[in-house]
Amino acid sequence: MSGDGKGFLGRLRARLNRGGATLAREIRSLLQGRQIDAGLLEELEERLIGADVGVAASAEILADLKGRVDRHELADADALLAALRARLTEILRPCEQALRIERGAQPFVVLIVGVNGSGKTTTIGKLATRLRAEGLKVMLAAGDTFRAAAIEQLGVWAERSGAQLIAQPSGADPGAVVFDALQAARARGLDVLLADTAGRLHSQAQLMAELGKIKRVLARIDPTAPHEVLLVLDANQGQNALAQAEQFHAAIGVTGLVITKLDGSARGGIVVAIARKLALPIRFIGVGESSEDFGDFDAAAFAAALLEGSEAGLRTAGSAA
Repeated sequence: MSGDGKGFLGRLRARLNRGGATLAREIRSLLQGRQIDAGLLEELEERLIGADVGVAASAEILADLKGRVDRHELADADALLAALRARLTEILRPCEQALRIERGAQPFVVLIVGVNGSGKTTTIGKLATRLRAEGLKVMLAAGDTFRAAAIEQLGVWAERSGAQLIAQPSGADPGAVVFDALQAARARGLDVLLADTAGRLHSQAQLMAELGKIKRVLARIDPTAPHEVLLVLDANQGQNALAQAEQFHAAIGVTGLVITKLDGSARGGIVVAIARKLALPIRFIGVGESSEDFGDFDAAAFAAALLEGSEAGLRTAGSAA
């Protein structure tokens, strides 16, 4: 599933590191006119930790860089920055796995989960728009029945994208909504069912168990469903986003991540921490509100944008991001 290549990468480059103190700006300032020594490497490690790369990942990265410095492989700041970017890309690369819609599944069922305010409903709308543009027949299931506003918002996205919508009144059983939607999608020969769920804290055991119930309800109709469990994470949550990913994955078996609101975060390093700890596929990232601000994850492009901001020379030709 390829995005609009150059345009999305340009937005990523411009928005990942904008605003005040950012990792890109701090690293450029740190390296300016400095010799590479133990003091500089220690400060670099502090910058990485401050950008939510995490203590463990930062220590691992710096140990590798220190070894290369000791072997006189990194003679100047440019070489150090290039080595850091390469190491970040290496950590992120296993997560660079685009969402593939299997055409054999009728429909391909995507269950979208996450905490309150992570951007689940907006993510569904953007994904629906993307899939419809690829010629797929899409249905949205309004499984967040706790908030009338969520049902209304999903209806707006359905109309905007040309997707079909299955919804019940606020307060209805979420499992029943998703069950009815899958039956309807199968009967109508649709390609994809995107099922919304109510936002819940990862620490709320009862609500997490409800997600398991929804999965079991889907399996009654199609034993292979859901075919994808997408967890939507807000990058502004920092290390808490990592905790969310760990607990949702343990509870229901996450198969892919969507990391949103990277345009509002000066600490995009959380993506590195999540990649190192969980190695889950990062299907999409979001850098703004519009459908064009939603694209596939590209490891090399992200590492470059994280370290170099608007000056990053990102890959655009043939990019899937």
